Amino acid sequence: MTFSARHLLGIEPLHPVEITTILDLADKYVDLNRQPNKHGDALRGLTQINMFFENSTRTQASFELAGKRLGADVMNMAMQASSIKKGETLIDTALTLNAMHPDLLVVRHPHSGAVDLLAQKVNCAVLNAGDGKHEHPTQALLDALTIRRAKGRLHRLNIAICGDISHSRVARSNLILLGKMENRVRLVGPPTLMPSGIGEFGVEVYEDMAEGLKDVDVVMMLRLQRERMDGGFIPSEREYYHRYGLDAEKLAHAKPDAIVMHPGPMNRGVEIDGDIADDINRSVIQEQVEMGVAVRMAAMDLLARNLRAPKDEGVYV
Repeated sequence: MTFSARHLLGIEPLHPVEITTILDLADKYVDLNRQPNKHGDALRGLTQINMFFENSTRTQASFELAGKRLGADVMNMAMQASSIKKGETLIDTALTLNAMHPDLLVVRHPHSGAVDLLAQKVNCAVLNAGDGKHEHPTQALLDALTIRRAKGRLHRLNIAICGDISHSRVARSNLILLGKMENRVRLVGPPTLMPSGIGEFGVEVYEDMAEGLKDVDVVMMLRLQRERMDGGFIPSEREYYHRYGLDAEKLAHAKPDAIVMHPGPMNRGVEIDGDIADDINRSVIQEQVEMGVAVRMAAMDLLARNLRAPKDEGVYV
C-alpha cells in the first residue's frame, strides 16, 4: 500500500487505500500510546509549527502531543497576538514561516480555502486542522478509526449524522470519508440546518429523529455551530433539544448495539443528554479523543516519510 500525499488538506483527494493506510498505522500508535514509554522517533529532527487562528482544545492539544511523542520540535504560535492582528496578510505570514524552514505546518483557520492557500506558498507538509465550513480531515479519520475498532469494520454500516450539518466541516469530511468506504449515510436535522444541494451528496435526509435513527449502527451527533450562524436557525435551544437532542427515547430507535459519537465540545442538554454521553456501553466519545492523538501521529509520520523520500515517490508501508 502507498501513501503519496504531500499535504493533508482534506479527505476528498485521498484514495480509500490511503485512508486505510493511515488507519492501520494509527492502530499501531494506539498501542504505543498505551505503553509506559509512549515515545517514538518518526519525527526526530523535524520541526512542527501549530498555527491556530481559531480557538481549539482537543485538536491543538492532540497535534502537539502527537508531535512531541514522535520526537518533533513543536512550536505553538499564538495567532491571536501575531502579526496578522497588525495587518500582515496570510501570504506574508506564510513566507515568513517558510524562511524558518519548518517541516510540518498544522493550521486551523476560520475561512474555507485558507489552509490550501498556505500550502501553495510553503515548502513543508501542511495539515488542515479545520478550515471554515470546508473540511476537518483528521477528525473524520479519527472518527473512522473509532468506528472501525468498535464495529470491526468500516464498510456497509448504517450511519446517522445528526444536527447542524450546514455549518459543520466535521460533517462534510465524514460524509466524504464514509462514502468512499461504502457506508450508507443518513443526515438528520431541521431543514434550516441542512446545506443547499444536499441531495447531490448521495445521502438520505430526515427531519425526524425516530425515522432517521431507525436501525442505524452509528449515531454521530454534532454541536450547534453558533459562531458560524448569522440568523435564527432554531426557535430555541429547549425546542431543539426536544426535537433533535439525543436521549434514551430517541436512541432506542437505533440498533441495540449502536454506538454514540460526538466530536466535541459537547453542549449537554442541547444536542445530547448527559447520561447518554457518559454511558460506557454506548458512548465512544472518550475513545474518539484517544484515537485523535494516534491518527495525528500516523498522518504526520506518513507525511514526514514523503518529505524524506525521493521526489515523486510515494511511501510504502
